[in-house]
Amino acid sequence: MTLEEWQKAVDEWIKQHGVRYFDEKTNTLLLMEEVGEFARHVARQFGEQSYKSTEDPSGIQKELLDIFFVITCLANQLEINLEEELRMHLQSKANRDHERHHNNPKLK
Repeated sequence: MTLEEWQKAVDEWIKQHGVRYFDEKTNTLLLMEEVGEFARHVARQFGEQSYKSTEDPSGIQKELLDIFFVITCLANQLEINLEEELRMHLQSKANRDHERHHNNPKLK
C-alpha cells in the first residue's frame, strides 16, 4: 500500500466509521496522547521501568500505528500529500546532513 492509498483508506474509514474528522486541535491532542502511550512502552521495554502485571507488553506496535493513524488524519485535514512531502523532506535532509553525519566523530 502506498502512502497515498493509505491516506485514502483512512479518509474512507473516517467517513464510514468515524462520521467526520475531529477538529485539528482535538487530533493534535490525541496525537500527544498516543505518543505518551508509545513512550510508556519504550520506557518499559528499553528503559529502566518494568511492566505492571496489568499491562500488555505487545502493545508497542499498536501505539506506533495509532500515532501514524492520527498523523494521517491531520495530513488529510490539512490537505498534505504525505508521500510527496516525505519524498521532498528526505531529499532535503540528505542534502543538508550527508557530510555532517559522515564527519561526526560521535558516530564513528
